[in-house]
Amino acid sequence: MIHLTRLNRSPLVLNCDLIEQIETTPDTVISMATGQKIMVLESTEEIIDRVRIFRRSIAAPYTHSNGESAKQTDS
Repeated sequence: MIHLTRLNRSPLVLNCDLIEQIETTPDTVISMATGQKIMVLESTEEIIDRVRIFRRSIAAPYTHSNGESAKQTDS
């Protein structure tokens, strides 16, 4: 989930797994897999950065600092 801001300045928490595409027209319009379109203040680049940070935060507990999987295997 990422935090964004609607054009009327109200906060929005968005499930980024449902983002289908992002357009700048000049406002930023997010098209969701549900068919919904959401206009936000953040730029396309800001949204992409927030999605990356969110996904890294989920993956972090499962990887070592060297990038290898943290899953334990039976010996």
